[in-house]
Amino acid sequence: MTALISTPFGADATAADVLTGVDLTGRRAVVTGGAAGLGLETARALAAAGAQVTIAARRLDVARSAADDLAESTGNPHIDVRSLDLADLQSVADFVGGWSGPLHILVDNAGVMATPFQRTAQGHELQFGTNHLGHFALTVGLYGALAAADGARVVVVSSVGHINGGIDFEDIDFHERHYDPWLAYAQSKTANVLFAVEAARRWAADHIAVNALNPGRIWGTGLSRYVDTPPESFDPSAATGVSVKTVEQGAATSVLLAASPLVDGVTGRYFEDCQEAESHQDGVRRGVAAYALDIEDARRLWDLSVGMTARPVRS
Repeated sequence: MTALISTPFGADATAADVLTGVDLTGRRAVVTGGAAGLGLETARALAAAGAQVTIAARRLDVARSAADDLAESTGNPHIDVRSLDLADLQSVADFVGGWSGPLHILVDNAGVMATPFQRTAQGHELQFGTNHLGHFALTVGLYGALAAADGARVVVVSSVGHINGGIDFEDIDFHERHYDPWLAYAQSKTANVLFAVEAARRWAADHIAVNALNPGRIWGTGLSRYVDTPPESFDPSAATGVSVKTVEQGAATSVLLAASPLVDGVTGRYFEDCQEAESHQDGVRRGVAAYALDIEDARRLWDLSVGMTARPVRS
C-alpha cells in the first residue's frame, strides 16, 4: 500500500502559514467562489505569494469588492474578476471560451450545501449540478490551459460530508427517490473526490496534479446559509475527530495542494488538516470513504458527467 503523504502542518495551520516563503510570481490561478469565505482566503494567500488571481464568481459586484480588498491587503495588483455561474453550463462554457493562455492553479472551491430541492438551468439536481457538474465542465474545459502550464495543479474542495453517502448512479438527479438535502450534499461531495481520482489518472502524462480535500468545519460562511440550526453532525461534541476551524485555517489545505512544494508530484489523493487522510472509520467524522476512491466508480462517473454536461437536458 502506498504510504500516506504527511506535512509539517496540521489543523491549526493557516493558509498564510502554508505558503510562507513560497513565490508564485508569474503563476496564474483561478479560484471559484473566490469572493467570500474559504475562496476569498484561498485567493488572498495565493495573491500574497505573488500569483495572478482570477476570482470566478456569480455576483460580480461582490467579487469586484473582494478583488479591491485583496489588491490593497496583499499589494498585488494582478487580481481580476470573471463571471461564473456553476449552476448554468452555458455560463461555464462562456468562462472557458474567454480564457486564453496557460493556467497553473485551478481551485474548484465554490459550492452549495443542504439546499431546498432545486434544479440547475439544465435540469440537474442543484447540489450535484453545482458542486460537481459545474466544476467538471469547467476543469475539463480548461484542460488545454492546464496542460500548457506544464505542472498545473487542480484542487477540488470536497467535505467530510461525503462519508454520509456515495453516488446513486440509477437516480443521481432525484427523479424517483425522496429528496434529502444532506444525502444530496453527500453525493455531490463524493463526486468531487471521484472526479479528482479519475482526472489524476487521465492527466498524469500531462503533468496535471489533481487532488481533493476536506477543509474542516467552518461555520458561518455563506455555505451554511440554508441551515438555520446546525444538525447534530455539525456539533463538535457529537462527532469524534471533527476539526473546527477559522476561515484562515480552513483554507490551509487548499493552498497546500495548490502551491506548496511539499506536495510536488502528488496527485489523485484526498487530504484533510494538511495531511493525506486515512480511511474513514465508523463513528469518526474524518477520513475518506472507500467508495470515494473506487477506480471503477470514478471512471463511471466521468463518463456519465461527459453526457450530463453536453447541454441541453431540461425536463
